[in-house]
Amino acid sequence: MRVHETSTTINLPDRRVAFAGDWHGDAGFAKMAVRGLSRLAPDVTTIFHAGDWSMDLGKSDQICRAFGIERLLVCLGNHDDWRTITPLLDAHLGEALRVSESTWIMPRPFRLTVGGRTLLVLSGATSVDRYWRRPGDWSPDETINDENVAAAIAGGLADLMLTHESPADTPVSAVRRILQTNPLGFPRESLIESAASRVRVRQVWDAVNPRVLLHGHMHAPGAGTAEDGRRVISLGCNGQQGNIAILSLEDLTVEVPSLRELRGDDPTPSTSGRP
Repeated sequence: MRVHETSTTINLPDRRVAFAGDWHGDAGFAKMAVRGLSRLAPDVTTIFHAGDWSMDLGKSDQICRAFGIERLLVCLGNHDDWRTITPLLDAHLGEALRVSESTWIMPRPFRLTVGGRTLLVLSGATSVDRYWRRPGDWSPDETINDENVAAAIAGGLADLMLTHESPADTPVSAVRRILQTNPLGFPRESLIESAASRVRVRQVWDAVNPRVLLHGHMHAPGAGTAEDGRRVISLGCNGQQGNIAILSLEDLTVEVPSLRELRGDDPTPSTSGRP
């Protein structure tokens, strides 16, 4: 991986953009999702990715080129290649990095403007499976630390927020169920570290007060609204519903097409998936 271009500021004029949940390097699923997006929303030319992206750059560029996506901006997840990417981010502190024809990797934190709206990006999460992994299969760089939190808050309010990690005390019921039941039986140490990671995201979420926060990581597609009206959208991973969300910058409404709609199985797409 090499850096082709860097930028401290990004200002996009898009009126609608898409957000994608975890792809885990699954080029077949990514192609299906982006092809469906191009059919359902041909005006969308920008995708923001919520992490655990891990795509082959050549294949990703081919998919974007084939279906009219001009740029794919990545908020890194815990399972992305931090060992390769961290030195590049360290060499260009605070800058977004274009690492292929269409792919940009954003630092933590990063602010940009899209359609006149301020978007705060806070990448990373704690791997609840790290105690099951071999040494070298995860990186401590994935973790959101107090310095990241302070830097994110220092930038002030934001209209939108993109993270990999969920905020603590999320209003998304699907995420709450997973956290309450621990269906995969992760060890107690992992659960404690994961909870601390969510608290850090919550601190930023409360301080910058975005109207909409979108995240991946939990593999629990769903949406919820906090008591103060702020919305949280949890994006599904590859193979799940809710992997793609289409956001209008005009009124911040969000449409989430079903897998059937993305695949083209449903001849009459609806907007019933609006969270």
